Amino acid sequence: MTVRVWDYLPEYEKEHADLLDAVETVFRSGQLVLGESLRAFERDFAAYHGQGHCVGVDNGTNAITLALQALGVGPGDEVITVSNTAAPTVVAIDNTGARPVFADVREDDFLMDTDQVAGLVTERTRALLPVHLYGQCVDMAPLERLAADRGLVIVEDCAQAHGARHGGRLAGTMGNAAAYSFYPTKVLGAYGDGGAVITGDPEVDGRLRRLRYYGMEEVYYVVETPGHNSRLDEVQAEILRRKLTRLDQYVAGRRAVAERYVDGLGDLCGEGGLVLPRTAPGNEHVYYVYVVRHPARDEILRRLGERDIQLNISYPWPVHTMTGFTHLGYQRGSLPVTEKLAGEIFSLPMYPSLPLAVQDRVIDALREIITAL
Repeated sequence: MTVRVWDYLPEYEKEHADLLDAVETVFRSGQLVLGESLRAFERDFAAYHGQGHCVGVDNGTNAITLALQALGVGPGDEVITVSNTAAPTVVAIDNTGARPVFADVREDDFLMDTDQVAGLVTERTRALLPVHLYGQCVDMAPLERLAADRGLVIVEDCAQAHGARHGGRLAGTMGNAAAYSFYPTKVLGAYGDGGAVITGDPEVDGRLRRLRYYGMEEVYYVVETPGHNSRLDEVQAEILRRKLTRLDQYVAGRRAVAERYVDGLGDLCGEGGLVLPRTAPGNEHVYYVYVVRHPARDEILRRLGERDIQLNISYPWPVHTMTGFTHLGYQRGSLPVTEKLAGEIFSLPMYPSLPLAVQDRVIDALREIITAL
């Protein structure tokens, strides 16, 4: 059996009755778009975060784009973020017409180096876009102070941090708006694509609802400002509404997997050896992915592949090095920590229903391979 970093089938076996009932509920409701399932999920997801508003959209990329646009970001503006992220973070900024500006990341936890951000602010800077990466939060206090001092807005990229906390505060509750992806691999994943934006500002909420619906009000066919076709469909909303009640269970399951990795691999750590994830001070990690480091990463992956263990790299190519973003003018070496990590990181299997036998197979293989290096 091939081992992969993620598999939804064990979860589906446990939850299929509820998931199929969700589909049946929608199909018998008489409304397939912008119906009661979406309204209920939006209420529940906002309530989970203690926020006043949630707007369901079609995917996480558009969640970021619409959040930025609802906060007034557009052509000529700059948005400070990181290059050590999934490319959609930066694609979303580009979609607004704004220019992405990159801070480097910290080597110990891979998160935005907030000490660099103030030095990147220019007269064109409009927004800060911290990425809560791999399942834990950026240190938000310096960004909140900077935003207040310089009149900037903050959009949190929470695609990988459902349920994560920093200083007791949930990811998504520390900025002007927060964008989520519900891609199937996520901590809270749909059975298809989906996304959402949460905010405490009713005016931003109103703009988001218009932006996701061509720029129209949802009842009257009048475009107030050109928008998008970016609606979370009823089936995914109903599935997500039900899975939201199990989110804390999913997080607990991921943490249990992470603990077993520490128990099984912790003694391989040391100078020049395997590096396991570090939880930053004040954070409560939800382990969207379990990212480790080793200077012999490529050889380790090759040998694992020979054993039919196919692991993943999140992410092998920093965004600023991609051909599609050469127009930004970044050169190799401009973000040294990000570029160093890209050559060493790889992800171990991580999902709450990961069978123990599969996890043990990965642990045993890694122990044997790394010991023999």
